[in-house]
Amino acid sequence: MHVFFEVLAALLAAISLSFALAHAAELPGKMRLDKERYFTVQTIYYPGFTIGGISELASIVAVLVLLLATPYGSTEFWLVAGAVLALAVMQAIFWLITQPVNKFWLKDTDISNAAEHFFRTGATETDPASGWTVLRDRWERSHVLRCIAAILALVLLLVAVAR
Repeated sequence: MHVFFEVLAALLAAISLSFALAHAAELPGKMRLDKERYFTVQTIYYPGFTIGGISELASIVAVLVLLLATPYGSTEFWLVAGAVLALAVMQAIFWLITQPVNKFWLKDTDISNAAEHFFRTGATETDPASGWTVLRDRWERSHVLRCIAAILALVLLLVAVAR
């Protein structure tokens, strides 16, 4: 059963990384877009990335279960604990940096009920006076930070399960 949770945790962490990596990989191209094209491109993320976000919460749960099944104080325990922390940081970046921009951008957008429920929750609106490029830069860079946290989580998990 322990091997099952090792594989499940690593798989869910890899899926979480895939979404963050996709955003990070798009950054150079998206930074070249003018406002109209940028906002047109942004609409492709809903609802697919909303559904994909479920993997992030599932990965935290799976890694926590793995942590509980790992002997306390062992090297593997601390590696898995580090993975939990990295996944938590990934979530914190989303809710504190990315989500306020999502909320502001989507306030006048017609989206599905599931996406509506998800993106209308969380932090308060971003100041509209800050300009679209400030919001764009915040959103794009937050995904690079999330990608780094996801890579760290996956590496820590893989090292832990390979031991």
